[in-house]
Amino acid sequence: MLIGGIEAGGTKMVCALGEVDTMALDGGDAAGAEPVRILERIQIPTETPERTIPCMIDFFAEKGIEALGIGCFGPVDLNLTSQTYGYITKTPKAGWMDCNIVGAFQKALGVPVGFDTDVNAAALGEVTFGAARNCETAIYITVGTGVGVGVYCNGSLLHGLVHPEAGHILLQRHPKDTYKGRCPFHANCLEGLASGPAVEERWGKPGIELADREEVWEMEAYYIAQAVANYILAYSPQKIILGGGIMHQKQLFPLVQRNVQELLGGYVNHPLIKENISEYITAPALGENPGIMGAFELARRAFFFRN
Repeated sequence: MLIGGIEAGGTKMVCALGEVDTMALDGGDAAGAEPVRILERIQIPTETPERTIPCMIDFFAEKGIEALGIGCFGPVDLNLTSQTYGYITKTPKAGWMDCNIVGAFQKALGVPVGFDTDVNAAALGEVTFGAARNCETAIYITVGTGVGVGVYCNGSLLHGLVHPEAGHILLQRHPKDTYKGRCPFHANCLEGLASGPAVEERWGKPGIELADREEVWEMEAYYIAQAVANYILAYSPQKIILGGGIMHQKQLFPLVQRNVQELLGGYVNHPLIKENISEYITAPALGENPGIMGAFELARRAFFFRN
């Protein structure tokens, strides 16, 4: 079975063709095989919908896919009963506001389309194929150009009034931080204080050029750990996965883990947090592919829901 996956980002669109091994997914004779294999992938710059979407459709048009999954930057409308379900809504991304991205692919390809936020898709990828397999509740956090949080809660992706915007959780400022914050909505939210652009503005260089500056990563860990501690208290996840460009600084993981333990102060009495926190707060097992693998799973679910 051939399916398509899209990781729709504000800078680039990753389009991929995947092959589903239904036996492996069902735990049959092929259970040792990869349940979904990436056969082909391309990147397309995110320009305007009028320029970008036709290029994406062209990639899939002759592939014979039976379903498509889209993990999309947002905000997006995920309410299946809404007249604007499948739309990118009030995004600051120029030209994409009120874009019916799901409708465009349904009309052009004539296949069922699964749809969710980009970080929810990444969470689903890690739950289905990666570090959070067999977890009923898990969180995927990406810290990069922005900060996004995908929540898989009690066996399903969390939606609600809109969808989680936990990248904008409000934080206590580091006592030595004089940076005003990058978010235009909040002076002290996680994205405004800890995203890649915030790091660059605060310190005058991109994170990749600051690897040997301990004070940079101590402050970054201070902010990320506050958010993670609050997510633990709010959602009680069985696994927390930290991805995105900022988390390529591997020295961040032990700093975040230690700070989380200190912030929780022993209140959450579980050995994963007290004794094995390096197994609990971890990097993606799927490397750079959680979003695409999650999009494949959205496609697979959309196919079987329709059929």
